[in-house]
Amino acid sequence: MSSRNPRPPPRRCRRRLPRPSCCCCCRRRSHLNEDTGRFVLLAALIGLYMVAGATVFSALESPGEAEARARWGATLRNFSAAHGVAEPELRAFLRHYEAALAAGVRADALRPRWDFPGAFYFVGTVVSTIGFGMTTPATVGGKAFLIAYGLFGCAGTILFFNLFLERIISLLAFIMRACRERQLRRSGLLPATTSTLRRGSSALSEADSLAGWKPSVYHVLLILGLFAVLLSCCASAMYASVEGWDYVDSLYFCFVTFSTIGFGDLVSSQRAAYGHQGLYRLGNFLFILLGVCCIYSLFNVISILIKQVLNWMLRKLSCRCCARCCPAAPGAPLARRNAITPGSRLRRRRLAALGIEPPSSARDSDDPEGRRLSGELISMRDLTASNKVSLALLQKQLSETANGYPRGVCVHTRQNGFSGGVGALGIMNNRLAETSASR
Repeated sequence: MSSRNPRPPPRRCRRRLPRPSCCCCCRRRSHLNEDTGRFVLLAALIGLYMVAGATVFSALESPGEAEARARWGATLRNFSAAHGVAEPELRAFLRHYEAALAAGVRADALRPRWDFPGAFYFVGTVVSTIGFGMTTPATVGGKAFLIAYGLFGCAGTILFFNLFLERIISLLAFIMRACRERQLRRSGLLPATTSTLRRGSSALSEADSLAGWKPSVYHVLLILGLFAVLLSCCASAMYASVEGWDYVDSLYFCFVTFSTIGFGDLVSSQRAAYGHQGLYRLGNFLFILLGVCCIYSLFNVISILIKQVLNWMLRKLSCRCCARCCPAAPGAPLARRNAITPGSRLRRRRLAALGIEPPSSARDSDDPEGRRLSGELISMRDLTASNKVSLALLQKQLSETANGYPRGVCVHTRQNGFSGGVGALGIMNNRLAETSASR
C-alpha cells in the first residue's frame, strides 16, 4: 500500500439559484415598524368607518330634513299671507329670536341658566367634556376664563377617569381571582390552608400561578357591558318618568351623555321646578358620573380588542406577502452551530439531496477552511449577547419584585404586541391578562 494520503474526492460544483427579489411592498414595509403599521391601518379603517357612517346617516336623515324644510316654508308663507306680514320682515324677526335663544331666552318659563345650580351643571359638562351647548358664556371675561378653567379641569377629570378605571379593574380582578381560588379549592387543586400549601410542590406551583393570575379582557368586557346596560336602563326609566321623554329617547340621551358626545338636543334638569327636585338632581348627577366612568372604561377595553384585531391583520398581511415574494433561497448562508444558534441539519440534508453544497459558513468542524478551535463552544459575540439578555431578564424580574408585580405572569403576555401603552391603555395592559392568538 502506498503511504500517500488518498486523493480526496472531487468537490461538487456549487449550484446557486438566483434569489428572488422582494416586491416593492415588502421593501416599503421593512422601513415601517409594527406601531407605525398599526397606526396607518387604524387610520384607514377609521376613515372607511366614517365614510360608511356618513352614507347611512345621510340615507336615513336626508328625507326627513327635506320634508321639514318644505313644511317650514309652507308655514312661513301661510303665516305671512294670513297676518299681512312681509316674509323678509318675518325672517328678520326669527333671526332675532334665534339670537335670544342662543343667549338662554326661552319662550317657556325655564330655570335661570347662570344661578349657582345652573352654573354648577355647566362646569360639570365642561370638565367632563360633555358640552351640551345649551349654556355657553356670552361675555368676553367668561370666554377667557373658560379657556384656562377647561384646560386644568379637563386634565384633572381625565386623570380621575384613569384612576377610576384602575380601581374598577382592580376590584374586578380581586373578585374574579377569589372566584378562581374558590373553584380551585373545590376541585382539590389548591389546599385549604397555608400549612398544607407549604408541603406539596404541586400545590405551591398552583398558588404561584394563582398569585400571578389576571382576568381576561373578554370577561372584563362582558362585566362592564352588562353594568353599562343596567345603568343605562335604570337612568332611562328615571328620565322617561321625570322629563316626559320616550324610553328610546331616554336611552339615546344616556348614550350621548355617558360617551361625552353631548349633542344638546336633549338635556336633563332644565325645567323651572320638578317634583322631589333635590332628589332628582342628586340622582341625575350620580347617573351621569357613574355612566361616564363606566363607558370610559368600556371604551378602553374595546380599544384593546381593536388593537388585537389590528395585530392579527398585520400578521396576516405580512405572512402572505413574505410567503409569496420572499421565499427562502436554497443558496442562502446558514448560521454557524453553537450554543446559541444550533445548525439546521435538516436543511443540510435537503441541500445534499439536491446536490448542492452548503456554503462555507455552514461547514462542519472537519472542514479545514471553516475549522474552529476544539475548545470553542460559543463565540465571544454570542456569549456577550447571551449575557446581556440574561442580565436584562434578571433586572426585569428584580424590578417587578420590587414593585410588587405578580410573579406568575407568563412571558407571552408581555410580548404579544400589547405591552406598553399610554394612559388608560397602559393601565388596561398592566391590569388585564392581554389575550393573544394562542388563547
